[in-house]
Amino acid sequence: MSTFPIIAGNLNDQQRAVFYAQMSAVQKDEVVGVLFALFLGSFGAHHFYLRRNGLGILYLLFFWTGIPAIAGFIECFFMPGRVRQYNMEQAALLAASLQGAVPAAPVAPVAVTGTCASCGAPLVAGVRFCSRCGTAYQTN
Repeated sequence: MSTFPIIAGNLNDQQRAVFYAQMSAVQKDEVVGVLFALFLGSFGAHHFYLRRNGLGILYLLFFWTGIPAIAGFIECFFMPGRVRQYNMEQAALLAASLQGAVPAAPVAPVAVTGTCASCGAPLVAGVRFCSRCGTAYQTN
């Protein structure tokens, strides 16, 4: 997680805590990726691990030929970089979603024209029905 502080640097303390909590849930381990590629590479387990389901299904369809086994052995050398790339993409998406979760701007005050005769709720100018009880009103 050495590069995650760079990504989480623009977040406030609360957002940073949420970032690290959610990132620990979604990040993948490089060793697990290498082991999947080495031992279950012919079935595409390493692709399913990194949510590359299309390639995983392709490996499953052709596992009987032996070609995915050879490709899985070769790909076990590239898995640490792929897992790091996956983790960085997840961190960037998570940080962007947290930065976009800014509190909304204050709402402008509305003009209240009176109260509902049935329930006493305030009525906003131009309404046809009470928002609380549904009583119909005429607009002028």
